[in-house]
Amino acid sequence: MNIFRSLLGKVWHDPNAAEVVKISEGQLYLVRSGTIRGARECIYNDAMATIRRVPSLEHHFQLVITRVYEEGDQELLEDEEETDEERSFLISQELQFQSALGEEGPSFMWRDLDGDVDEFFEFVAPSTNEPTRAFFETCMYRAMYERKYKRGADDTVDADLQEFIWQPPAPKSKSKTSSGKKAASASQSQETTVTEHLPVVPESQRKTESNAPATQETRPPASTSENAVLPSLIAEPAELHLWDRIDGYFLKQADVIAHIAQKPSDGAFNFWLGATTREGGTQLLAHTIQSEMNHRWATKLRSFTWNNQNEKGEQSSWCLRFETSEGFERFQSMFTRALWEGLNHQSWEKAKPDEQAYVLSSNVEDVEMQDVENDEDDEDDVENELDKSDDESEPESDVDEEAAQQPTNDGARNSQLTVGYKGDRSYVVRGDKIGVFGHTSDHQVEYVAGIGNLSTPKGKTFTPKRVMLHDQDTKMVVMNPAEPNSLYSLDLDRGKIVEEWKVHENITVNNIAPDNKFAQMTPEQTIIGTSHNALFRIDPRVSGTKMVDSQYKQYVSRNQFSGVTTTESGKIAIASEKGDIRMFDSIGKNAKTALPPLGDPILGIDVTANGRWIVATTKTYLLLIDTLIGEGRYTGSLGFDRSFPANAKPIPRRLQLRAEHVAYMDHSVSFSPARFNMGEGQEENAIITSTGQFVIAWDFSKVKKGQLDKYEIKKYEDMVVQDNFKFGDDKEIIVALQNNVLAVNKKSLKRPTRASIATPFGNPGSRSGIVNAPY
Repeated sequence: MNIFRSLLGKVWHDPNAAEVVKISEGQLYLVRSGTIRGARECIYNDAMATIRRVPSLEHHFQLVITRVYEEGDQELLEDEEETDEERSFLISQELQFQSALGEEGPSFMWRDLDGDVDEFFEFVAPSTNEPTRAFFETCMYRAMYERKYKRGADDTVDADLQEFIWQPPAPKSKSKTSSGKKAASASQSQETTVTEHLPVVPESQRKTESNAPATQETRPPASTSENAVLPSLIAEPAELHLWDRIDGYFLKQADVIAHIAQKPSDGAFNFWLGATTREGGTQLLAHTIQSEMNHRWATKLRSFTWNNQNEKGEQSSWCLRFETSEGFERFQSMFTRALWEGLNHQSWEKAKPDEQAYVLSSNVEDVEMQDVENDEDDEDDVENELDKSDDESEPESDVDEEAAQQPTNDGARNSQLTVGYKGDRSYVVRGDKIGVFGHTSDHQVEYVAGIGNLSTPKGKTFTPKRVMLHDQDTKMVVMNPAEPNSLYSLDLDRGKIVEEWKVHENITVNNIAPDNKFAQMTPEQTIIGTSHNALFRIDPRVSGTKMVDSQYKQYVSRNQFSGVTTTESGKIAIASEKGDIRMFDSIGKNAKTALPPLGDPILGIDVTANGRWIVATTKTYLLLIDTLIGEGRYTGSLGFDRSFPANAKPIPRRLQLRAEHVAYMDHSVSFSPARFNMGEGQEENAIITSTGQFVIAWDFSKVKKGQLDKYEIKKYEDMVVQDNFKFGDDKEIIVALQNNVLAVNKKSLKRPTRASIATPFGNPGSRSGIVNAPY
């Protein structure tokens, strides 16, 4: 095998090369031995085999079999799974990889680890010559070597790789003693294979205090606290800092051992972030690992910040600054795993390697997106988060705001806002009424009219679950929570519901969206609907039930779809409560792209008109996705039109509030669905959302340059229900508070400071009391 060393040097030493070796022609079969189910089944008639690096995970490789299509054939794919165009296998000794030369030519076989014990995959490559076959085989063994020993294979010789060449099991001995020894040996071999994970802790090691990953374990003495004896999954030296609300900077508390622990009595997937003193092991804090922590990583500073809310509802902001970059990376990896397991209630090992890489990549910050033009005038200086306080000398805005209030005496509060496209109107839902607000010439809003006592054609009043403008702003589609199988058409000129559209007897409508981004400006009648597990088109003009049977896609599992949005050309993106995102080029077909969940439920989703960017809202962060495919055969296409390669999925970016800013708020973060500004022929340049009393906007041009925390904020005395840009305007924002509606100039939003955020507070309490806050 050493005859390939010079060639290996060229392809193996380039860390930027995703593909190590490829066989471009072959067929994939599923082979079953010793069964009556059929010996050999063709999976892909035309395919290619590739050995790829696993992104972001050193010494890990995948064997990837990709289906190859003739031009036009791909559109015929109607299988259930979106990922059926490609199958990937993490390369390890467990695959029992082997090669052979048969009547059809060279072939490779490996175990189907997700199937029965007798099932193997076989890739037959009849046009592959012997040197290529041998080179491919050598690369497989080198990949196994690197994964097992966590080091490069450059200095290996043939003998080092010999252990990875599969050998058939020896005949079973009739001796009980020898059988027992072989069973024990096989058990040990299997255990070795199973515990070779990605950089995380094996399930079997979590319940013990030994074998902690990559670092020594810290266990405080039992005398300190009953709660301080939890076995650590990881422990790293760090500095512990607490945000000082008065002085406006992080104040060092102690040199500590930061650790992640699992409390067995709390269940299998409950984890804690803790800090103990380096001498004596005294527990200083222990916070439950959850999304509400609003955590944030800063690689350059080797720091990790998060929020904690005590029993009184008071927010504090914490920071760990690690001594080494290696320690920071190990802790980040373990924390990400623990959070993912807690959100998904399943073991990290059950996620596929590309899904693991996708989740880990969400931690990457300050990375410029593709195809972004640099404007040096817009660059901001990088602030040192640990010792630089905010500038609080910004002048107050001179923009006048006049709130318009809908007349009411029933105690109801505003619950929804929708901004008009053509009629220069905004509509606010308040109980079973809808307030109509006009936009004045001086950039204010005024109450114009009210639509009261919303009721079905049968006279039963209700409070709308969702509303959407329709048919050039002359109508409004209304969802009644008591009638989930129907939609209602509200005639805005007449001020009453005039029709009930029965969508389907057995399928509920959970979410709706226009046929395309600007369909509401046209006479377009059809709309897009989703149930918990189906995507379909609704046409109110057809007789009987309104769902179009030919444009319907249902999934077997309960996907819990939670939001749907469309591009200008009618491409569709769907989000779910599980946290995954699917992209479709049309209804009735499989999703072209299915992005795995980070674990947090998605509450809302929006997309730019051209389909390039998606923003999905979770409770504590916004998830920004660039849908441009940057690698592989479909480079330059969008994820709506083609599938991302398994090793080149988009990197999800988190937009979130900085922990020290949240510490000034008197509530935890709970975002309303975020939106891009919108207008025909306009490029989106802002993202807007709200939480509690605050309206928040991100400069999209800075976000695309990797400046993810460059946002502006404005506080109100009342709680913000929803906000959105006026259609075709990137400066005027319509804000619905619980009891008022107003227009805001984006210039009135300012960089967050203590003065602009903080609620007046009295004695903040002693810091020692805050720090010494164990379980």
